[in-house]
Amino acid sequence: MKKTDVILVLLASLFGLTACKNKNKEGAVDDTEQTIPLTIEENLYRPNFHFTPISGWMNDPNGMFYLNGYYHLYFQHYPDGNKWGPMHWGHAKSKDLIHWEEMPIALFPDEMGYIFSGSAIVDHENKSGFGVEGQPPIIAFFTYHNTEMQNQGRVDFQSQAIAYSLDEGNTWTKYDENPVVKNPGIHDFRDPKVVWDKKGKQYIMSLAAGQEIRFYGSKNLKDWKFLSEFGKGVGNHDGVWECPDLFPIKVQGLDEEKYVLLVSINPGGYNGGSGTQYFVGDFEEGRFVLEPSLQEKMSNYHDYWVDFGKDNYAGVTWSNIETEEKEKLFIGWMSNWQYANEVPTEKWRSAMTIPRELQLIANDSGYRLSFVPTKTLDEGKSEKIKTYGRMDISEPKELLESESIPLSSASLTFTLMNAKSSSVAVKLKNDVKEELVFGFDHGSQTFFVDRTHSGKTDFSKDFAPKPSIAPRIIGSESLQVTALLDKTSIELFFDNGTTVMTEIFFPEQPFTELWFTSSGENAQLDNIKLSELKNN
Repeated sequence: MKKTDVILVLLASLFGLTACKNKNKEGAVDDTEQTIPLTIEENLYRPNFHFTPISGWMNDPNGMFYLNGYYHLYFQHYPDGNKWGPMHWGHAKSKDLIHWEEMPIALFPDEMGYIFSGSAIVDHENKSGFGVEGQPPIIAFFTYHNTEMQNQGRVDFQSQAIAYSLDEGNTWTKYDENPVVKNPGIHDFRDPKVVWDKKGKQYIMSLAAGQEIRFYGSKNLKDWKFLSEFGKGVGNHDGVWECPDLFPIKVQGLDEEKYVLLVSINPGGYNGGSGTQYFVGDFEEGRFVLEPSLQEKMSNYHDYWVDFGKDNYAGVTWSNIETEEKEKLFIGWMSNWQYANEVPTEKWRSAMTIPRELQLIANDSGYRLSFVPTKTLDEGKSEKIKTYGRMDISEPKELLESESIPLSSASLTFTLMNAKSSSVAVKLKNDVKEELVFGFDHGSQTFFVDRTHSGKTDFSKDFAPKPSIAPRIIGSESLQVTALLDKTSIELFFDNGTTVMTEIFFPEQPFTELWFTSSGENAQLDNIKLSELKNN
């Protein structure tokens, strides 16, 4: 990948931070030794506008649903340590997807095992029979992971179970006839995601099974029948498949509907470690059928990824959104199994991505997913906004004074003109000469994020061995960029979200400068806007 020279800088004062399962970890690991005082850690690393647990370990998002004005987010959680341990379901809820209230733990491990990833739905018609006095039950689907059976050398140590809630997800009762899907003899058999199949008039459960996805059907959410499987010889198979999500979605601007299947894989991500690939097709008679035009494109090394950065894994969508006529919403775990247990925070570990609106678009290359930050993020913008007209960047340009807008809580948008003949690099810097660089190289038509000198990187050899890259999917002359900047994360949406990159970083001091630089011919930027994102 070609590299552009010196780059872009700005950013301001304040800085703080917060916020699938590690299958190789058998038991709890409580690592609470402090490397820096907690007050400093909170101010330096606790995110401003991303969800993170108050304390303890967090990974996959689980069981998300929307009901009566609240978005519910459950998550893989170990409350007694800052590394992966016996899994619980943590719980948080929000009215706007930005400000989250952490609730009491929803599901605890028991004699049947740890509580691994899964999903939840609102059973409006009480097909399960769990509802009482007109109160529709919420049904949670999760994987029991039995470590005793695993230690005995058995392969059937994971099975699927359910629990139900009659108070909108605050408390749960586990079904007394669990498991509802027994293990057929598959070592990795987990992460149930349930959706209603309107054509087949039944519920569909997608399950990760080794390096394939198995589909099950049910009329009552308790009795499940195996239908089909998908994945052999299709997509990336460099690691174990996890956290599937199957859902119908209308093609943007067309009177057409397709099914999308999300599949996380670890390892096998585009830039190493964890990643999430996707497939587009139809779901007919209990089978997922890949779109014919994608058959040859979905080889082991393809470019159909939810996110090309290193830090967006196990992401899935909210349920019950369709009944409220809302956009399809997605959220992912903002880390990577290569180093998730070692990142330099102590009180808590991990954050979630910003919730994203998901769309399916059709172009010359077929069907593509696109992602944009939730619209509610705009509602949190303060009056601190800087806008600029067209700007020549043939020479390095500093965007604004360091006191203007805190780069630890900001949104930056701009358009690169002449993207076929010019490149752009944006650099965030601080007083101790740390820098985070991202941009676009027109020669290779690739995007990049370089965190090799962004602060603490030596906690893992896999964290920042080289810049991450991503292909440009859209070939238009101009290039639109949105960057969300938090204390320890950057989320990049290129070409209206057809290419997305998410990466975390750990600077010793807040970034306070923002610079632009370029290479190539007639490098110009337009529609430049930098906005503070309020965190209260």
